[in-house]
Amino acid sequence: MPLDKAQLLDFLRIVEKELSRQITLVAVGGTALTLLDLKPSTIDIDFTGPGEDVTDFKEALRNISHGFKIDLYNDGVVFSQILPEDYLEKSIRIRQTGRIELRSLQPLDIVVTKIGRLDDRDMRDVEACIKGHGLTKETILSRAKQIQYVGREANYEANLRHVIGTFFREGKKPR
Repeated sequence: MPLDKAQLLDFLRIVEKELSRQITLVAVGGTALTLLDLKPSTIDIDFTGPGEDVTDFKEALRNISHGFKIDLYNDGVVFSQILPEDYLEKSIRIRQTGRIELRSLQPLDIVVTKIGRLDDRDMRDVEACIKGHGLTKETILSRAKQIQYVGREANYEANLRHVIGTFFREGKKPR
């Protein structure tokens, strides 16, 4: 069941009541795109954040019935990528909902994490970030060099070349 921004925020208000302390969550993937108004909804909920905060969020989830697919990653790990330590500092503050400081990955970090898998939906998400935030070929290439990819690096490099070739063809503006 797709979730829009209002539904995501409502869900977090329920979860925060189960928390015993303040935590920080950083939305990634489609969740981040939805919170940044670059996509109308997401099919699942994805967060990263400081390890202790993610652990506390998992514990709070055990106390409520929700039925959502939720993926949680520790300390800037997103899918099969490990973001540089500055991911949290560079993330965008969305809002404070009770005991949850809700943030989103910056669009550049969304792009470099989407490149790891890069299916058709990821390509649409990458395009939304590039168009919506004026990302350049140079900034994407520079940030991609800073992440660690867990898996076959050649796959990530091929996906990166595909993104650059698709959205930054020589002599053309990003599509």
